[in-house]
Amino acid sequence: MSLTRISLAAATLALLSSPAAAIPMDTVLLQGLDKITARVSEIKVPVGGTVTFGALQITARACDKHPPEEAPEASAFLEVVEVKPDEKPVERFKGWMFASSPALSALEHPVYDLTVLDCVNADGSTGEPPAANPDAAPAQPAAPAEPAPQ
Repeated sequence: MSLTRISLAAATLALLSSPAAAIPMDTVLLQGLDKITARVSEIKVPVGGTVTFGALQITARACDKHPPEEAPEASAFLEVVEVKPDEKPVERFKGWMFASSPALSALEHPVYDLTVLDCVNADGSTGEPPAANPDAAPAQPAAPAEPAPQ
């Protein structure tokens, strides 16, 4: 096999195996657990915004989702600060959390647990192309082009 073919094969393999860019979303969907009361809550945090869950203030800095042609994954960059009355705020977590691997980068807290569920857009879109409507009429084939007059 020639060196050109090997280089071409390596370049093709690199293109096929390189992941597509993540799709940025504007809202992080979290699941919060209060371990004392055993209550589970769904929490929506807009990117750039802060919400309160118990004594935690959760700020989302980014939320990315893999495109549909790749393995499903949602990841969010979060900052979590615990604010108690008459105490100085304490940063409890700062970093990326992954929906598919919650234990990889988890909030370590005796009372609260947070898990990333998904990244969505506020308008309800998920970044995936719209599904085909089975009830829609089939598209008509384009009419053949008229030959040009000579």
